[in-house]
Amino acid sequence: MKSNKTKVSTGIETESHGILYKILRIFTVIRPGEGLTAFLLMLNAFLLFLAYYIIKPVRDALIMAKFSAEFKLYLSAAAAVLLIFVVKIFSRIASRSPRQKLITLVTLFFISNLGIFYILHLSGVGSGAMGIIFYIWAGIFNLIVVAQFWGFANDLYTEEEGKRLFPIIAFGATFGGYAGGIITKWLTVSLGNFQLMLVSAAFLGTCILITWITHKREVKRTEHKAAKAKQEEEPKKEEQEKPLGKEGAFRLVFKSRYLLYLAFFVLVLNWVNTNGVYMLDTIFKSTAAKAIETGTAGGLDYGQLLTTYYASFYNIMNLFAMFVQLLVVSRIFKWFGVRVAIFILPALALGGYFFISFGAVLLLVKWVKALENGMDYSLMNTTRHSLFLITTREEKYKAQAVTKTFFHRSGDVLSAALVFLGVTFLAFKVENFAMVNIVLVLIWIFLGVLIAKEHKKLSAQRTTYPVE
Repeated sequence: MKSNKTKVSTGIETESHGILYKILRIFTVIRPGEGLTAFLLMLNAFLLFLAYYIIKPVRDALIMAKFSAEFKLYLSAAAAVLLIFVVKIFSRIASRSPRQKLITLVTLFFISNLGIFYILHLSGVGSGAMGIIFYIWAGIFNLIVVAQFWGFANDLYTEEEGKRLFPIIAFGATFGGYAGGIITKWLTVSLGNFQLMLVSAAFLGTCILITWITHKREVKRTEHKAAKAKQEEEPKKEEQEKPLGKEGAFRLVFKSRYLLYLAFFVLVLNWVNTNGVYMLDTIFKSTAAKAIETGTAGGLDYGQLLTTYYASFYNIMNLFAMFVQLLVVSRIFKWFGVRVAIFILPALALGGYFFISFGAVLLLVKWVKALENGMDYSLMNTTRHSLFLITTREEKYKAQAVTKTFFHRSGDVLSAALVFLGVTFLAFKVENFAMVNIVLVLIWIFLGVLIAKEHKKLSAQRTTYPVE
């Protein structure tokens, strides 16, 4: 009888010594009962980024086939302005909807948009106009959907749990990005760019299902905990089901020094990254044009050739990101902590742009960007989301969303302004933009120091006064 009782009381954790637990513990520190939820979140991240990395090469190819690299940056600036309104709408929906319904509504909205784009294509809308609209849309889609996923993951885990489990969950994201690049490269010729949008929509639909399964499982896990400590855990269950507070996302950021430093850290990070993307776009565009002129494009038109270029680049980037995510990130978190992890990407970027400033060639720029982006999408991505573990529940969804969207895209605005000045008035070459990036990386590192100090202070306070 005693044995049976124990089995019932731990029912939600019976997978703790199963195959998932045994596999996941190879790559990170995982405790009994955590395996299935961690796997579901990893699978959700995999499918989400798989869907995005089908969209991303299509987005880049549609815009670069018709317009210049400078114009692409200006569109990113326009998207940043639109994000002010998007974030406000998202914040209002978040204030009225439980987390699982919020994710469902937002994801269904973007799925419907992909169907609309396909219908517009069949209706004969010009590829130039379609490329502009789709580029802006894809930038908003990526930031909102990814931000809400990590808000959900932050909501499920404590700071200690997140530090251990986020690296393996984020591996699902990097692996999804790699798989998305491969699928896109395989299907571009047979399906075409617009049919790939429907493939992406199907994967996004599956993400909704996994979100609901994860949510229901965590509610049940809370109920089991409540059976052991009802007075402590029952309020937590109610917290999981209720909508967020009504305070605006921007207000949350500007009233907290920690969140403000983090927001500007993300802004400068993306400013540096977007400057690097401009360098890469410029080289890709000239290389594709030369291939068409010399007849070495393998029968592909200009747009399809660019799609394969970007897909191949993303494959290299995501392969490196997978390696770092699977074998390096959890060890850095375990041995050095999140406050040290903040500085690894800036150090890598500083060295990369230093070498580019002496002479920009295709191979060098391509590999520097692949390594920079790979480290960003693995270690830095996990680090950014881990930094929100010590924030309140409302900040996890709203402040993280505005940081990931508006402040992230503000880096695009500043990059667009820099490129406009550099190309129009200063006759900047790629090497000159690399020099500017070196200065920006030093500012980026300084912001990292401020974040580390605030994080240490808030973590110490949290041990006495837990975050709600």
